[in-house]
Amino acid sequence: MKKILFVFGTRPEAIKFAPLIKACQAEPGFDTRIAVTAQHRQMLDQVLNFFGIAPHHDLDLMRPGQDLFSLTSGALTGIKGVLEREKPDLVFVQGDTTTVFAAALAAFYLQIPVAHLEAGLRSFDMRSPFPEEANRVLAGHLSTWHFAPTDKAAENLAAENIKKNVFVVGNTVIDALHLALSRLEHNPGLKKTIIERFDNLSIRRLYSGPDRLVLITGHRRESFGQGFMSICRAIRALAEEFPDCNFVYPVHLNPNVQKPVHEILTGMPNIFLDQPLDYPYLVTLMQRSCLVLTDSGGIQEEAPSLGKPVVVMRDVTERTEGVTAGTAILT
Repeated sequence: MKKILFVFGTRPEAIKFAPLIKACQAEPGFDTRIAVTAQHRQMLDQVLNFFGIAPHHDLDLMRPGQDLFSLTSGALTGIKGVLEREKPDLVFVQGDTTTVFAAALAAFYLQIPVAHLEAGLRSFDMRSPFPEEANRVLAGHLSTWHFAPTDKAAENLAAENIKKNVFVVGNTVIDALHLALSRLEHNPGLKKTIIERFDNLSIRRLYSGPDRLVLITGHRRESFGQGFMSICRAIRALAEEFPDCNFVYPVHLNPNVQKPVHEILTGMPNIFLDQPLDYPYLVTLMQRSCLVLTDSGGIQEEAPSLGKPVVVMRDVTERTEGVTAGTAILT
């Protein structure tokens, strides 16, 4: 029996790992173990609860105001201890977070093979997204197995002379999305709770139809400061130009996001600022929307699969396939 250790720390990682974890847990030849760094505590726990995933190790690293130095060093040391106790045959990481880089480096130091899910994404700009572009490049060169979502991602790896053990497998975020939709379809009580939740926000037209709902998400570190102020001013201008549209923005908990969002957007009658939403709530909003404004990587993939066009609020994107296909516009 082979022992596989999944290491992750954020909500997007948990969403994209959920289908794979479930598949591995159902495979009798695998001893599936789970370690979380919880670099995003509350938002991670939402997904773990929804998909019924129970970690065997929880480093609980999230601290108010932590910087990349403390997060990286804490993750590296904490994961070292988990690896020494578990002695896995393989470490699985996903994406481009600080947890991914720290876990790949720790496994490399202990000479444990690393498998990288969502390998090969590149913006070709080390400062955008920051520090994610560096994280995924470094993790890619530390990994033994590379599971790329698209042919383009595999080509990016080949350009860096990573040509061995590269597999194009599609994107597990779509599997997770359909799993969530199925759970919502078979849980009318949850659907009712979600509707009541948004009714309490006074979004009266939310369930009258999807033609007048715009969903917004934004949290990228490289946009902190002037970037977020520009994004918020643009959203305010849109809300003024289209008063018959509802603009719903679940605001990330980071103070660098909260401050400009509330300063610029509070008080607009058709802008609804909310707390970060549980995954099924966010999926429901995507289903009901006519347009998504985002800087999120996962939502760039999820929204088009629901038939929703995306405006990507970034200077560059590593998910160029959506732009090429016309499902996304980069602005």
